[in-house]
Amino acid sequence: MATINTNTPQQMTWQYEEMHVAVLGGLKLEGLDRMRVTLKIEYRKDVIRHNLDLYNDAHTEKLTRKTAERFSMGTAYIGKMLGELTNELEAYRIKEIEKLETQPDRKKLLTAEQTEQAQAFLAQPDLLQTIGTLIGRSGVVGEELNRLLMYIIFTSRKREYPLHIISLAVSGTGKSYLQEKVSELIPEEDKVEITVLSENAFYYFGQKELKNKLLLIEDLDGAENVLYPLRELQSKKRISKTIAHKDKTGNTRTIHLTVEGPVSVAGCTTREYIYEDNANRSFLIYLDDSREQDEHIMHRQRLMSAGLINTEEENRIKELLKNVQRVLEPVTVRNPFAPQLQIPAEVFKPRRTNAHYLQFIEAITFLKQYQREQKTDASSGEIYIETTAEDIAEANKLMKEILLRKSDELNSATRNHLEQVKYYLQQNKSSQFTTKELRQAYKFNPSNQKRYMLHLLQTGYVKKLRLKNKTYVYEVVNYGEYTELQSSISTILDTMLQKVQVHGSTIVQKRNEPLQAATGAEKTGKDQKSAKGNRRNKNAAL
Repeated sequence: MATINTNTPQQMTWQYEEMHVAVLGGLKLEGLDRMRVTLKIEYRKDVIRHNLDLYNDAHTEKLTRKTAERFSMGTAYIGKMLGELTNELEAYRIKEIEKLETQPDRKKLLTAEQTEQAQAFLAQPDLLQTIGTLIGRSGVVGEELNRLLMYIIFTSRKREYPLHIISLAVSGTGKSYLQEKVSELIPEEDKVEITVLSENAFYYFGQKELKNKLLLIEDLDGAENVLYPLRELQSKKRISKTIAHKDKTGNTRTIHLTVEGPVSVAGCTTREYIYEDNANRSFLIYLDDSREQDEHIMHRQRLMSAGLINTEEENRIKELLKNVQRVLEPVTVRNPFAPQLQIPAEVFKPRRTNAHYLQFIEAITFLKQYQREQKTDASSGEIYIETTAEDIAEANKLMKEILLRKSDELNSATRNHLEQVKYYLQQNKSSQFTTKELRQAYKFNPSNQKRYMLHLLQTGYVKKLRLKNKTYVYEVVNYGEYTELQSSISTILDTMLQKVQVHGSTIVQKRNEPLQAATGAEKTGKDQKSAKGNRRNKNAAL
């Protein structure tokens, strides 16, 4: 019996005595619990085309009867033919899956010059500032803080506990713009870009296919079916599923599908509360939807249309930053200052936020691995590098806004609405406002404004008053509450950094004490030898 011809995967062919069978559209490798195919069966000059699941008895029986009647053959003969075809397709699918799982690493091999250039780049001082500047020169407009924060989080995919990020913005502001542009600085072999996901899609990746990868989900609104396995990948670093599967003999057996992490997940959405369980596992950044940012983006669009953008230089910068990612090696990071670090008490869900804060500091240290001395643990032999006070200072600067948002009772959209109300009242030197006049001033969407105002009333940030003419006006209860919260967060972080710097000086001093003691002892020994020599010389003279 001839084996199946797979030279053209989208139209595999198979010969069974006088019958010629073609599998139109190929065979899907995912979903081992089913085998949906479209068959074209030819016998002499007659043809049957049929779509079915070969693992479904009802489907196969229907095709068997139909084929036997059309070709005037026995059902036993046709059933045997379909059984052997199923075995051939199973063998082909298993072979292709094994080939995918054992495929060589797609990691790009750098030349010696490229490696040296990337390593020298990582060894330079003011590394984060330089990276931030280059990200801007690579084509990312504005978002100076968010773009550097996102790049560091994307870098954390190489670590044992990667970080995750969700970008929030109102509809129409280009939510995926920043994620898309920064992800262009990550090597292709280290990222998986996803637009639409089916409910079980994650379970059919290869076991190690997602390990230490960056998962980019363009719009979380279209991925609601996979939020649970996504959370499991983030928290447990692996997902598994048990399914029933028929083997070649027709017996049903249980198989386990396992996909390993860890992964770093990035996504975009307009709906913060809908994805709260996923959001509290991630850094939340709020994109700039100001008129200034709109103008910056439109200005770049005009320059691009006029051919005034140096795309060659942008591509060169992108390739450099990709190579920087490629030369980063797995290394343990230890933070000797961790016992002195604590997040502000105002932060909601402090346990998870505290872990994110420490992991973000470690991610910065990891990025600076070519600037740090590699040390060896005397007891375990583990090689590691250490966090410095500078790393903590840079982390505090980047995370200040994150911690502020995590300490705010209001979500970002409602907070922005309230701050716009405050600005409007201050500009107009008024203490009261109506929703109508705000809509006229800011072109607010009525349904969004209604939702924001309801939240502000429920939380007590504004109060509602009824005038004699039966119209409703509103007042802001406390104009300075957000400024006070900002000041509190900044003071706590600055105070903590001062303690870390003092602690760091103490550590350096203690490390130098043995050297100073040894130097002092050596000096004392020399003085004693010198004194003995003088006495001998004096005695000889006498």
